[in-house]
Amino acid sequence: MQYVFAPAAVDSLPVVGSSERFPVGRIYCVGRNYEEHAKEMGFTGREPPFFFLKPSNALLPVEAGTTGEMPYPTLTSNLHHEIELVVAIGKGGKNIRAADAAQHIYGYAVGLDMTRRDLQNDMKKQGRPWCIGKAFEHAAPVGPITPVAQAGDVEKAEIALQVNGTDRQRSHVTQLIWNIAETIEHLSAAWELRAGDLIMTGTPEGVGAVVRGDLLEGSVAGLTPLSVRIV
Repeated sequence: MQYVFAPAAVDSLPVVGSSERFPVGRIYCVGRNYEEHAKEMGFTGREPPFFFLKPSNALLPVEAGTTGEMPYPTLTSNLHHEIELVVAIGKGGKNIRAADAAQHIYGYAVGLDMTRRDLQNDMKKQGRPWCIGKAFEHAAPVGPITPVAQAGDVEKAEIALQVNGTDRQRSHVTQLIWNIAETIEHLSAAWELRAGDLIMTGTPEGVGAVVRGDLLEGSVAGLTPLSVRIV
């Protein structure tokens, strides 16, 4: 097959214990999926789950044992961190039942949903899409994927983020409003999931601004930690 120009390289993530890489398709994000974060954003209760997307080229892959560098994005003066458990889909499907969701998961990783909060808030006020606040270059730093068999019980894992060595976010995956299986059920009712899709499952309370020079260190117990510096 010939193209009018050379296609871009496939966006991908490293895999723990393997030289193979995980090719990334779509990046789905779950909004307000921890109750305390929903409250700090001005909402309460278990609302139906809702989703937004980041393009695969928003990915900032970070290798194990390294610190990724995220350029401070344009047009914003209020860049926020949101630590997240990332689910990597290894088997696609439509209308997946929660009881069957585990069969579709390849592994898990630690990720950051970086957000131009001022731009997102402006879009909210105008009733417009959030894309400019969420879907920019390098907006999805993600560490290596740990295959399911090596990941332990992520459903009960502690999730945390430190900025310059100080705690900003700390919670447990048990606090998800919609757990991983329920999220996959809801998501696959709206889209046909494909192998290579990522799901960023939501962030706990404590989101806040970062500036150039800040070091962000994210963790989910049992997974390879994520280290990112804002440059």
